[in-house]
Amino acid sequence: MPVITFANTKGGAGKTTAVLLLATELAQQGYRVTILDADPQQWITRWYKLSPPNSLIGVIPYVNTSTIERNIADSRETTDYFIIDLPGARTSLLATAIGLSDHVLIPIQGCAMDAQGGANVLELLQYLERRAGIRVAHSVVLTRVNPMVTTRALLAVKGLLAQRQVNVLNTPIVERAAFRDVFDCGGSLHTMDETQVSNLDKARENARMFADEMVMRVPLPVRQAKPRRNRRAA
Repeated sequence: MPVITFANTKGGAGKTTAVLLLATELAQQGYRVTILDADPQQWITRWYKLSPPNSLIGVIPYVNTSTIERNIADSRETTDYFIIDLPGARTSLLATAIGLSDHVLIPIQGCAMDAQGGANVLELLQYLERRAGIRVAHSVVLTRVNPMVTTRALLAVKGLLAQRQVNVLNTPIVERAAFRDVFDCGGSLHTMDETQVSNLDKARENARMFADEMVMRVPLPVRQAKPRRNRRAA
């Protein structure tokens, strides 16, 4: 039951969007997913209340430092992947969540402020390894990328990450209307109406590639069953 934590100490980095895309795509592939909503904004919880019932996705709201370990323990038998959505700020929960994680994913938009928020998480990961010998796999996912234009700021962020030898996902999350609209209507990209949302096919492909890459980086333990692809997904 791998735990994937999404962290950036700056809000607005596309963190919660990335959480939602990964969770719904994993469910689409038949995996059982539990999202731990630790973000005070509770966007994932609001989305979940709007969504039709889905036996493959569960959301635990109001997760905090004192409950997170118990939240995970209580759902282990019914979960293939745990996904943690952390607050977009420096909190004591960050270190606790990292310590429970199999992989930390750091969403970074193509701007200096996002890069600094991501750097805060990277520095904590390095500190834990240096001081406590705790090494947690981690990588960066670039978010809200313009599919048509590569900005100077994005190039600068990519250069900084390369200089620090940070692992960056091959699949960025592109700026798509569907990624915003799904929060308003609930469900997933696969339940949206193609006639009502522009470039929905491209949004679905982007989300699928993102999820596929994460499954390759964070595979299930061999002892766990394969995904049940015949079950209804989001």
